Amino acid sequence: MNMNRTRTRTSALSVAMTTILLGGAVLTGCSSQKPESPPAGSAPGGDAKQEAPKSVKPVKLDIIEPGSGLPAPDQDQIKQELDKALGIETNLTVYASNDDYKNQLNVRMASGNFPDLFSVDRAQLKQYVEQGLLLDLTPYKDKLKPTIDFIGADTVKKGTLNGKHYAVAKAPQIPYNTFWIRKDWLDKVGLKPPTTIDELLEAAVAFTEKDPDGNGKKDTFGLTGGKLGAFYPVFGAFGVGGPGNFYEKDGKVMNAFYDPAFKDALAFIKKMVDTGAVDPELLSNNSTPQFQQKGIKGQAGIMWIDWPNVTKDEFVAQIKAVNPQAEWIQLPALKGPGGQFEGAYDIGTSAGMYAIPKGLEKNPEKLNKVIELLNYVSTQDTGSALVQFGIKGKHYNLENGKVVPTELMGKEVNYSWLYQFTGRPEVEYLYVKFAKQAPFIEFASKQPRISALNGFVDNPTGFNSADAQRYIDEELAKFVYGKRLLTEYDAFIKTLETSMNYKSYLDAGMKQLAELGFGKK
Repeated sequence: MNMNRTRTRTSALSVAMTTILLGGAVLTGCSSQKPESPPAGSAPGGDAKQEAPKSVKPVKLDIIEPGSGLPAPDQDQIKQELDKALGIETNLTVYASNDDYKNQLNVRMASGNFPDLFSVDRAQLKQYVEQGLLLDLTPYKDKLKPTIDFIGADTVKKGTLNGKHYAVAKAPQIPYNTFWIRKDWLDKVGLKPPTTIDELLEAAVAFTEKDPDGNGKKDTFGLTGGKLGAFYPVFGAFGVGGPGNFYEKDGKVMNAFYDPAFKDALAFIKKMVDTGAVDPELLSNNSTPQFQQKGIKGQAGIMWIDWPNVTKDEFVAQIKAVNPQAEWIQLPALKGPGGQFEGAYDIGTSAGMYAIPKGLEKNPEKLNKVIELLNYVSTQDTGSALVQFGIKGKHYNLENGKVVPTELMGKEVNYSWLYQFTGRPEVEYLYVKFAKQAPFIEFASKQPRISALNGFVDNPTGFNSADAQRYIDEELAKFVYGKRLLTEYDAFIKTLETSMNYKSYLDAGMKQLAELGFGKK
């Protein structure tokens, strides 16, 4: 996909719809639409008496979201199938730049030129709800039942504000990251794959001191990653959910900064840094490729990284080009004083959320079509399969109940994710799309993790999260690099609470999470 190209979809070609009136229920002439399962909002089935066919004008739906790679309408097979199945004419507009998308959405919302369905993040959700611009979906719960069943009750909470449901969040994704380590380097220095954080430290030091690449130079180090995120599994081994995370512990909601084990984790990380076994440029690794390439080029032997950036064909080729004997393996969650967790995974975040403007309640025909669309792409054997894999018999086939891609899937419908308004069954989808990587996907997804809850928390008025995060990053770096003593930790918290107004965020988070049922009442 070309991430630098934004293409705006204008009104698509009108789709001529031939309909059959079956007992008063309007059904599109499409083989994937079953008469016994009419779309939401259509009339219930009556007798089998047929009326004379008549044309029905498609309902136009204006949808906008961030994204890229959308083909022209006449080449968009997903759009054509959706239009045919639901009696609609989708006009999807995508913006490659998130900033551009937010600006365009703000302009449209401010001017009253509302899209019929549009992507929002949590901050936008809060803003538009406060402005009274979003449709409360709570009264439409029964009509949205296929969608709610698909995404799950816990996911519904992600689009909930003040006890009301304002946005449809996508079905949950799965974690991708684990520690990866050079098995051939372990063999060279005479160590087994680490199972504890102490053994991790031992391996990192050996990779730095014992010339694991055999070139006679001291030009390797143990651990790399993206800033302090490289140590997430270390925090997990102390039973801590990572800096600033909310999570449940001993039946109560906890914030990591107030967990006594957090300082212990910082002390162990400082111990690792003090050995010289950590990437000296760790804090300047702002993106995955920066530290990924250090692993690929044989500079580092341990990375906390996602499976695609190690196992996709292009990266396997790069690794083998440097050293054909290089062997990267995944490590299970490491044991430590607080348990065995592969860091934290925020169950409150979503890959996307979609809202409907409040004004659409005055146009029940269009509103019903939006609901039908959400339900259709949430129905596994029809719309969900379409927006995941394309057209059955063309882009994929079913063999013994399993989806088998054809060569055309990757060539013709690699943009189908843009139509996954309610998400997808993540594991099954990835197994189809990345069959060779299935063992790595399964390994990462099954590691025990602390369930972080930050995605459920909205910033209170007066709290500047960017300023607070900047201060947190600076001070934690000082602690682990010995620029500030851990005996000053309480002073750090006091400044964070007062100067950075973190106490208001903490109190708001505790209140919101209690309202959602987390922790003891």
